[in-house]
Amino acid sequence: MYTGTALFDLLLPGDSRSLKAKRSYVRPIVAALRRFEVSAAEVGALDLHGRAEIGVAVVAAEAAHVREVLDSCERLVAARPELDLLSVRRTLHTPED
Repeated sequence: MYTGTALFDLLLPGDSRSLKAKRSYVRPIVAALRRFEVSAAEVGALDLHGRAEIGVAVVAAEAAHVREVLDSCERLVAARPELDLLSVRRTLHTPED
């Protein structure tokens, strides 16, 4: 069993000056990520209006599949024109860990 995680650090548009506006950007991203059958949630920068951290986790029988899914998730987030993807931190856990 292999598990992989990715943490996306996002810069939101200038009009996200309230937590309600922030949610209007974050919720659709999390919903779109879940189409890849991953666990996804806003996990950091919860009180910052212009920033968001979204975490993704996936479990698979093969490491290659974990990488493919995380690559797809990263492409989806990076393709969002309304935000800037500042960084991605990925981790792969193997049975030997």
